[in-house]
Amino acid sequence: MASIRSPLLRCSFRSILDELPRAPRAALGLQPTNSAFARTRSFAVSTRAALASPTVQEQVDNDFIVTRLAPASPSYFTGSADFFDNWLALQELSRKYQTLPVVPADEVSRVRWKTLQQYRAIVGTQVKSAKYKKIVNLLNRLNRIEPSMLPEDAKNMLEKYKRPEDPNLAKPKQQQIDKWGRAWATGRRKTSVARVWLVEGTGEALVNGKPLAEAFPRIVDRESVIWSLHITDRVDKYNIWALVEGGGSTGQAEALTLGVAKALMVHEPLLKPVLRRAGVVTRDPRAVERKKPGHVKARKMPTWVKR
Repeated sequence: MASIRSPLLRCSFRSILDELPRAPRAALGLQPTNSAFARTRSFAVSTRAALASPTVQEQVDNDFIVTRLAPASPSYFTGSADFFDNWLALQELSRKYQTLPVVPADEVSRVRWKTLQQYRAIVGTQVKSAKYKKIVNLLNRLNRIEPSMLPEDAKNMLEKYKRPEDPNLAKPKQQQIDKWGRAWATGRRKTSVARVWLVEGTGEALVNGKPLAEAFPRIVDRESVIWSLHITDRVDKYNIWALVEGGGSTGQAEALTLGVAKALMVHEPLLKPVLRRAGVVTRDPRAVERKKPGHVKARKMPTWVKR
């Protein structure tokens, strides 16, 4: 009885592999090899590719034709082929037009891109938020190109990812100056709420019917109230009349900061980039964390005592 490690059986197996038809390796730019393992592995790769796409490639030899099905996308064997195709396409466009002039970041028109859920519905896979953020970063880079010099293919790519506008959604109401020349706005910080009326004047300020120095004894709070006017050199051009309630002195002062900035943008919309760089346009969402049961404070635990 012949052993499994018989040289005869090994030679017979090699002879069978040598008889299998294969494409000329010189025509493919590959180095010739006599390894049976290499030929078997290439056959397995071709078999997996045959299940990928109906694309057919023919390679002609002297006596035979080898037909192999190749995937239509180079990202077919990745976990998310559609995502990688989109990402590579955006990278190619960004690299292609990286020399075009761009608009400063604070002057770029804001665009609402598709949400992560909408993108997942398009590609049909559970794309992670970190991966989709890479696509959004490339979209923002393309969106900064000067609009008059934006190529057509880049414009079509941006339109593909823009979120469709829903006419049924309620749009924010634009504040206007009333018949007395006042601009009204609301500011919030922590538990404080401030209602501000801004009118052209000489720089006076009344908070809850009191002068600014009487309403806020601390200099830091007084500077915070008029900070929006200070950075735009308009301290002596507008009067402030405000009603504020809730919270402490710091929360009320910072609520007034936001309210004055929003009211100032109603009078002069062109000041928005300056105010945004100063950080007085965005609502500060930070607040005191609530106390939990069994804790001394929000997170502090009572001191552990062994006995």
